[in-house]
Formats: sequence, C-alpha cells, structure tokens
Amino acid sequence: MNTQQKTNNWRDALAVYRKPRVVGMIFLGFSAGLPFLLVFSTLSAWLRDEGVARTTIGFFSWVGITYSIKVFWAPVVDRLPLPLLNPMLGKRRSWMLLAQLVIVAGLLGMAASDAATQLQQIALFALLVAFGSATQDIVIDAYRIEAVDKLLQGAMAATYVLGYRLALLAAGAGSFYIAEAFSWRITYIAMAVLMSTGLITTLFIREPEHMDNEETARLEARLEEAVGVANKGNAFALMAIWFLESVISPFVEFFRRNGWLAIVILFLIASYRISDITMGVMANPFYLDSGFSKTEIANVTKVFSFFMTIFGAGLGGVLVIRYGLLRPLLLGAVLVVVTNLLFILLAISEPDLVTLALVISVDNLSGGIATSVFIAYLSSLTSTSYTATQYALFSSLMTLPAKIIGGFSGVVVDSVGYASFFLYSGALGIPAVLLIIYMMIRQDESSLEDTEKE
Repeated sequence: MNTQQKTNNWRDALAVYRKPRVVGMIFLGFSAGLPFLLVFSTLSAWLRDEGVARTTIGFFSWVGITYSIKVFWAPVVDRLPLPLLNPMLGKRRSWMLLAQLVIVAGLLGMAASDAATQLQQIALFALLVAFGSATQDIVIDAYRIEAVDKLLQGAMAATYVLGYRLALLAAGAGSFYIAEAFSWRITYIAMAVLMSTGLITTLFIREPEHMDNEETARLEARLEEAVGVANKGNAFALMAIWFLESVISPFVEFFRRNGWLAIVILFLIASYRISDITMGVMANPFYLDSGFSKTEIANVTKVFSFFMTIFGAGLGGVLVIRYGLLRPLLLGAVLVVVTNLLFILLAISEPDLVTLALVISVDNLSGGIATSVFIAYLSSLTSTSYTATQYALFSSLMTLPAKIIGGFSGVVVDSVGYASFFLYSGALGIPAVLLIIYMMIRQDESSLEDTEKE
C-alpha cells in the first residue's frame, strides 16, 4: 500500500497499527503524558496532604504556563543542533533525550525536597519538570510529523493518545496508590524511574529524515536581503539572520504557501476545540449538581473515558487512511456538536446511571475521533523545514481561544442553566463545521479544475 494515497481496503487501513514507528508512538506518548499530572493535580494532592495552604497550592498552578508558551523556544529546538548529542543521535532524538533527562532530574529533585520546609525548592524543580516536559512535547510532535507520511498521522496520533492516557493513569491513580503504601517521595522517585520508558525508546527509534527545501532556502535568502543582513559576518547580522530563519520565516512560509486560505485555516484551528473544551469545564460540576455520587462519576467518567477515547482515537486513525483528512475532520466536528447536545438529555432528565454512561461513551468516542484526526490535520499543515515551530504555533492556537471562552462557562450556567449552556456549547462548534465544509468545496473545485486542465 502506498501510504500517500487513500485506500479502499479496510484491512490495509487497519494494518497501519502494525508499523514499528506507529507502535513506537505508544511509548513516546507515555513519556509525554507522565510528567503532566506530576506538576498539576498530583502535585496539588501531595502539597495538600502535607498541610500546605490552598492559596499556596493555587500559585503552583502557574507552573502550567510553561506549556502554553512553548512556542517561544520551539524555534531553538527546531534549528539548533546540540553539541555532542547531535552527531550521535540526530537533531530530534538528541533534543528528546535531553528533555527527558531534564524531566528525570526535576522529578528526583522534587522527591528529595521537603514539602513542609522547602516549598520554593519544590516549585523550582516543578518548573524544571514542566520546562523539560514542554520541550519534549515540541520534539515528539516534530518527530511524529517527520517520521511518517501525512496519511499515517491519524494512526500516529491514536497510538500517542493511548500512551498518553496510560501515563495519566500511572501519574494519577498510580501515584495515589504508591503514596498510600509508601510516601510521596517514593512516588516521585518511581515516576522518575518510569521515565526510562521514554529514554529507552529514544535510543531505539530511528532519526527521521530531514529534507532540505530549496523554496524555503530561497525565502530565507530574500528575507535576509530585504532586511539588509545578507552576507554580513558581524554579530548583529548573525543574530538577525538566525531570528529571521528560525522565527520569522516559519510564519512567512505558512502564509505564502497557503495564501489567503491561511486565514481560514487559522480560524478553523482556533475554533475546532472550542465546543468540547467549553463543555468540559462544567462537566464535573454538572454531574455533581445532577445528583450523581463521586463514586458513580469516577467509575463512569474514568473507565468509559479511557476505553472509548482510545477506541475513538484508533478509529480516527483508520478513517484518515481510508478517506483522507477533510471528511473525517468534518465527522469529528459534527460529532462533537451532537454529543454536546446529548448532554441536554441529561440536564432535563432524572439522574440515571445508564443514560450517563451512554452519553459519556458517545462523547468520549467522538472526542477520540476528533482528537486523532485533528492532530493529523495540524501535522499536514507544517513545512518540513519548520516542523516544531509551526506545530507549536498551531497547538497553542488550538487551545488558547477555547480556554478563554471556557472561562466564562460558569457565568453562562449561572445565568441560563445547564440545558441552555449545553445548547450554547454545542453551537460554538458550528463555525468549525462550516469552515471544513467550505474547505471541502474548495478542494473539490480545485480537483475539478486540475482534471479539466488534463
């Protein structure tokens, strides 16, 4: 099977999950997901268990800003080869290994700190973990995009989601079990040991090929000439050239390659996740306000969430192989809107565990499909010359508007109630549906024009 072409054979589409690089993403996804909770909810639980004030614990959440601003150092990761490591491992694997070692060092530093007397030290090590984790995300995203063809990106995203979810179980529930049996210090040491999954994987995978792009080189040369720093060897000129090539060129290249359609693409990226992120903010409060017990919520949302999300992500990867990108992308957007509306049924009904399980199952299935397909779509938008920088930009744009709008979710619920809120959150997904339909129509028109020319 030529992976650059859609396939009409379901068996070939499913066979993608046997490819070594697709399987390897499970372990890289685990390595990416493990540090996340360890500087968020798991860390909050540790600090509260040690008697740290809630106000202080709240301040620790600022560590998460690191994940939102990774686009600022993505150009460095994208273009700067690491001394010593680069000749041995290659550009992507060397940065991956360094980021993982930073995470391990930060986790061991947290484990060696006393929560009662060394809060500042724990905060600094947590920041180190978050920085290493965000850097690892940059590199793994770049590796995933460069390692396989575009139509395999859905499958790569699906196995990445599987590994990431397994890591969340280990860093979430697993951490609580270890802390209950031993201590929080032992917990963080155990998590540092589990990071060996990523370290070993990095040493065994092959470095992806880095294709030189002549058009990109010409673009960079024109930018340098326009600014007046071409062929100049002074320190200022060298710094300006690096800034132009690493920071400015990725943005210019994206707009030049896509033309005015780049604006449509950016609006689609910014709107695709708004519906489900906005709804997700109020999900747990809604379950509690509906009368479900904490145990019922945990059993249904955690168990069904894990398996249905994984199944949905896997199905999304197959759909990309089978039908290409835009049709599964449209399916994911429509399903997210529809499943938001299903929550209205819960809001206007008496609490019923079967109905809760059904709605959550459908919601997580659709979320899994949408996630893997959307990651594949974002991956297809990047240039091989600026993979890490452009994807970091897209991933930041993907969540930032949704988080801002999601912050007003409580205001909407307090004003109009849950049923109207779910109608509102579902409606937020309609612009993404319309934008995808427009892009499909435009693609069909382009295909028709190409056929007529032939």
